[in-house]
Amino acid sequence: MEKSERPRTLYHTSVVNEDGLVGHTFAEGEGKIDVKINATSKDNLGTNPEQLLGMALATCLNATLEAIEKRDGYEHQTKVRVDVDQAHDVHGLQFFVDVYVYIPEDEVDRETAKAWFDLAESRCPVSKLVHASDNVTFTLMDVNDAF
Repeated sequence: MEKSERPRTLYHTSVVNEDGLVGHTFAEGEGKIDVKINATSKDNLGTNPEQLLGMALATCLNATLEAIEKRDGYEHQTKVRVDVDQAHDVHGLQFFVDVYVYIPEDEVDRETAKAWFDLAESRCPVSKLVHASDNVTFTLMDVNDAF
């Protein structure tokens, strides 16, 4: 979609990386943040693209679930875990992303949990970006399989 065709922007950020995989990445402007970046094979401190992708998806999806819980009059109890694996691809590397959502059985019944799960997956902006990929799975955990 062309920029001119997009809906009105509610929030904007610009993120810059000048160093590649070892150095830092930063967000410009108000609320700026500077994050140390390091390769997954390094022992040094810092984060990496896999962790940032996982954090973005886990946070966005759980925030969406929190809004659904609040809308329905519940305290926030859901949890989201995102596992990100890097593997070789025909050309370079690829990620495999597995998303696990836990909704306690003492909060809602299984049918309601499934409805919340489906709604959150369809509303979360990060989920919308990745859900069509064959390398991404979303799983509503059974209550006995909490992480």
